Amino acid sequence: MSFTGAGLSAPSGVHTFRDPGDGWWSKHDPMRLASPEGFAEDPELVMRWYAERRLQMAEVQPNAAHVALASHPTMTHITQNTDNLLERAGATDVLHLHGHINRERCHGACGWSESIKLSKPPSLRTCPACDAYQCRPDVVWFGEMLPDDVWTRAVKAIEACDALLVVGTSATVHPAAGLIDLAHRQDAFVVVVNTDTSAADGFADDVHMGSADQVVPALLSG
Repeated sequence: MSFTGAGLSAPSGVHTFRDPGDGWWSKHDPMRLASPEGFAEDPELVMRWYAERRLQMAEVQPNAAHVALASHPTMTHITQNTDNLLERAGATDVLHLHGHINRERCHGACGWSESIKLSKPPSLRTCPACDAYQCRPDVVWFGEMLPDDVWTRAVKAIEACDALLVVGTSATVHPAAGLIDLAHRQDAFVVVVNTDTSAADGFADDVHMGSADQVVPALLSG
C-alpha cells in the first residue's frame, strides 16, 4: 500500500501547501486561508484562494508516479493530498485523510456535500440544503479533526499491510504521519521516496532520493 503527500503531485505542477511560489503565502497568514477562524473572519478571501487552487488543479494531469501507483489495482492508497489525481490515473481504493478539494460541504452540521467542477469553482454561497450556513471546501483545515470513518479505515489498512511505500511527505503533519510509525511498529517493510530527508526516514527500511515521477515507476516496475 502507499502513503502519499504533496511530493507525489508536485511533478504534475500542483503547488505544495506552503510553496514559496504561491504568492498568497507572502500576503496572508496561512491560518487566515485554511482554518475555521480564518473562514469566519473573511470567507470571501478564503473562497477566492481556493478558487485559484481549484483552477490550477483543473489544468494539471496525473504524472508517472500516479499512473504507476494506480496500475496496481489491489493497492490501497492513503493520501494527505486533497487533489483527485490518483483517481484520475485510475486508482480506485484511495483514502483522503485531509478531504477533497473537488467537493464542497455545509460549514454547519446539516450533512450536505457535493462534487464541484474544478474548472468552474463556485464563489461563496449559502448551503442549498439548510440555508443556514455557508458552503466551504470539503477539506480538513488547521485545528479540525480528520474524518472518523476515513481515519478508521486507514488505521485498519496499515495494521494489515506488510509493505508501505511512503512518497513525497515530510512526515511532520500529525496525526497522519503517525501511520508511518504504526506501519513500522507492525513490522511492515517501509520504503520512503522523497526529494529530501524527512521524518519518515527514521522508520524506513529503504530510502530513495529523487522526484516521485522518476523513482516510483522504477520501483514498481520490478
